[in-house]
Amino acid sequence: MEDINDVLKEDASVEDISDLDKDLQSAEIKAESEDIEAYDDTNSENETVNEDDDVMEDNEPATGEEGKSGKSFFKKKEKKDKKDAKDLKIEELNDRLIRNMAEFDNFRKRSEKEKTQMFEIGAKSIIEKVLPVIDNFERGLGTLTEEEKEGAFAQGIEKIYKQLVTSLEEAGLQQIEAAGQTFDPNYHNAVMHAEDSELGENIVAEVFQKGYTYKSTVVRHSMVKVVN
Repeated sequence: MEDINDVLKEDASVEDISDLDKDLQSAEIKAESEDIEAYDDTNSENETVNEDDDVMEDNEPATGEEGKSGKSFFKKKEKKDKKDAKDLKIEELNDRLIRNMAEFDNFRKRSEKEKTQMFEIGAKSIIEKVLPVIDNFERGLGTLTEEEKEGAFAQGIEKIYKQLVTSLEEAGLQQIEAAGQTFDPNYHNAVMHAEDSELGENIVAEVFQKGYTYKSTVVRHSMVKVVN
């Protein structure tokens, strides 16, 4: 290719060439200005990006000593929450244990009371069946004369009777005192009334059938005659 200055020299005058050189210089200066402005704009954008990155870094969790202290704070808080939950669970279990122990103690006392009551009911039922046997012993011994009471057979029967009564008394059976006592409907059953000036009012004059109690419970009322 031919040089542009040679071509210009051939086709144009010196003045035109000078004007062209000035135009070229102006174009180069303008291009350089545009390049500088573009470079400045690029730098300003990079600075903006860097500022945004700094802001983002500020919002991120701190590293180093500050990060360690922040993590330590959250760990302590988490440990404290776990400890509080554990203490609450222990307290709940202790409360449940205390209530279960109280319920078991009440159940044990109730069971013992029920067993005692069942035993007393069963013993009372047996005593009620044995009392007629005692009555028959007393009636039979009451019909003996003094001479018959000296016999071996009568003495043997009397010993059996006393042994039976003693065994029942040791088990809790007691005879109700009636003769000469003031009439008490809780223990006495009046089947006959009479007048007697020698005795006071509502006094038991005679006992037809003995009454008994078993551990403060009346098994059988005394059948009596009351005067006045």
